[in-house]
Amino acid sequence: MNSDGLSDSLSSANPAKCEKCGATMRLETGVCASCLLREGLKGAGEVSRAVYESVLAEVDVPDKQWHLGNYEILEEVGRGGMGVIYRARQRHSHRIVAVKRVLSYHADSHETRERFRREAEAVASLDHPNILPIYEVSESEDGLPFFSMKFATGGSLHDAAPSLRSEPRKCLQLMAKVARATEYAHGRGILHRDLKPGNILLDHRGEPMVSDFGLAKWIDANKDLTKSLTTFGTPGYIAPEQAERTADDLSPAADVYSLGAILFDLLTGRPPFLGANALSLIRQASETTAPKLRSLAHSHDRDLETICARCLERDPKARYRSAGDLATDLERWLDGRSIVARPISVPTRLGRWSRRNPKLIATGAACLLFGAATMWFFRGELAKIVPAAPEKSIAVLPFENRSEDKANAYFADGIQDEILTRLSKIADLKVISRTSTQHYKSAPENLPEIARQLGVAHILQGSVQKSGDTMRVNVQLIKAADDSHLWANSFDRKLTDMLLVESEVARAIADQLRAQLTGQEEEVIAATPTDNSAAYDAYLRGLAYTLKAVSTPANSLGAQTYLKEAVRLDPKFALAWALLSYADARGYLSLTLQPTVALSEEAQQAAETALALAPNLGEALLAKGYYHYAFLSDHDTAVRYFEQARQLLPNSSRIPESLAYVARRRGQWDRSESFYKEAERLDPRNVYLLSQHAFTYAALRRFPEALRKFDQVLNIIPDDVDTLANKAAIAQAQGDLPRASALLAPLHLNANNSVLALEVQVYQAILERRPAQIITRLKEILAKPDPALGFINGEFRFWLGWAQDIGGD
Repeated sequence: MNSDGLSDSLSSANPAKCEKCGATMRLETGVCASCLLREGLKGAGEVSRAVYESVLAEVDVPDKQWHLGNYEILEEVGRGGMGVIYRARQRHSHRIVAVKRVLSYHADSHETRERFRREAEAVASLDHPNILPIYEVSESEDGLPFFSMKFATGGSLHDAAPSLRSEPRKCLQLMAKVARATEYAHGRGILHRDLKPGNILLDHRGEPMVSDFGLAKWIDANKDLTKSLTTFGTPGYIAPEQAERTADDLSPAADVYSLGAILFDLLTGRPPFLGANALSLIRQASETTAPKLRSLAHSHDRDLETICARCLERDPKARYRSAGDLATDLERWLDGRSIVARPISVPTRLGRWSRRNPKLIATGAACLLFGAATMWFFRGELAKIVPAAPEKSIAVLPFENRSEDKANAYFADGIQDEILTRLSKIADLKVISRTSTQHYKSAPENLPEIARQLGVAHILQGSVQKSGDTMRVNVQLIKAADDSHLWANSFDRKLTDMLLVESEVARAIADQLRAQLTGQEEEVIAATPTDNSAAYDAYLRGLAYTLKAVSTPANSLGAQTYLKEAVRLDPKFALAWALLSYADARGYLSLTLQPTVALSEEAQQAAETALALAPNLGEALLAKGYYHYAFLSDHDTAVRYFEQARQLLPNSSRIPESLAYVARRRGQWDRSESFYKEAERLDPRNVYLLSQHAFTYAALRRFPEALRKFDQVLNIIPDDVDTLANKAAIAQAQGDLPRASALLAPLHLNANNSVLALEVQVYQAILERRPAQIITRLKEILAKPDPALGFINGEFRFWLGWAQDIGGD
């Protein structure tokens, strides 16, 4: 029971004012309910207790307390500045509804009753699936207005926001519907004026419904009442002009601002502005530009940042023209199409600034002229300048294997990769992925040129010598610009101390580059993934196979075998479980492992085990996402895991690469290309990544761009058979058979070298109607099928059948 129910059940026909607190007294006993409740809660003396008990004795609880009109009150679910909301049951239909009525102590306020009535009228006139519908408008027995409406069982967007934060697509899907509902209301002349997460309710399916039109205003209607209301909306979500103008001066742009603030909150976990009080928030919104989305949540793309920024412009005319335009851009983003909004240009922002700072214009103009003259004078030198690489950037080149047993090359590769991996988890560093550095020698002479190609300021070189149960690791950090040594060290340790060495090296490099580490990053660098040296050795062997430039059946099987051994030796080795799942998924996608149910189950178990052992391991989240992408085509879940992994692996090119593949599968070509470019910035010489980007261009028949990507690959690995075959395939698609023939001429018909090249050559022979030689070669291959090729042998049978058909056999 609450104080409103108490005062309602004992209401007086002739209310008076309390001499003590000034509140309206509605009790027939002449006692002020406000003072009574305050005293009752304090328990201040026998007099208060006696008065309190005497009043309670007069309360008619069964008849009036739990009923309001035709509704049985079940519980209070919320209250605001002017009303209280109950969950209620309609007596005859037994339908569960929400009932909202005016608070008792506002009953004498004409403004509140009018505002309450206006809300009911506003919503009752709207019929939209994403606006909370009103069922009935009525009055209680004592004349207090109330209305019943749909009961939202899913709570509010405010409650759901934390769980939605890792699902940006779902956030945008919800907000697109809210924007459409707002557009509908605007089209009927109604502004909301108080849109916020708490006013967007969710039904049992998670569908949004806009509610609480308590501040609603009819557009172009002369409603003097709105001018006198002291409440103007919720600071943090209202447009700056709402605090400065009368309601009649507001436009739909005010609601557009609020929609942008809600979207910003969903994507970052906070509203655009934070402050100690409402005045501080309003001042910030009026005087400063809203923060950029990516400054608080860097995982989101620039299109999302542009959408939010356009909504949150201080000038209403600079925002989206309507809530419908906002909804359209949200829907275009969801469909993978280019958005209509564009960032405010530099000249436009400069113009706005100059109007606010007219006294600085003359000085600025003089500086500009001086700068132009200086640039003209030094134009020859300026042309030679290349943008400098970030100071906190590094590439770890392949470590030299100085062991007598050359089979220990995997050991040197593994240590290099683990040091690189630890560094890559430091967000304050730019770390180039191993796939871009593995093509270089361990001790090249042209370090400045390599640094320029990779876009880094520093190079780490090293060597590893393994002998028995001991090892020697030499490392040196070099500043590429002048080839100077910043730091070097030598570690003579037992093999069991290998993980400590990797941690020490990573920590020393971070210190030398003055990288700022978070507490979590400190823990990650110092972490020991396993205490079992044999398990770690097996892990390094498996890792070496996953790092091969070309994905072949032999490489995939090798990785799988050693990683299974690693987790057998140490079942709590989360990193090995994660890599096993990733290797299985990649083998499935590249067709280098048999696509069986057993493979899918192994990948799932490995990913889930890794996450259970280490919930905050970025590699485990990446593996889980890759499992959902590869085996289940569950793209929404995959993206959710990829985005979580991105927070822990800020320098991993695998994450934007994986997001590019998901976007490509969805047909979101523009988004896919954006992710490819992001991955290539982190991994500029990854030939697999470049090839996949080229395949995407080819699928769109953007052949010139595809050929340029393949040429980038050939600059890294000249005469690569697969890349030449891909260029020939493009020539075939363009109908240029002579060029395709010239590209294929140096290649040999050998499935062991390249299945792709063989298939492109077979297709060339079919197109040129000369199948005889191809038929002979395919029969030779199929006479002794390579078990490692698995079902690819079936593809060869398809090609043989087609060639025989062309040959009339």
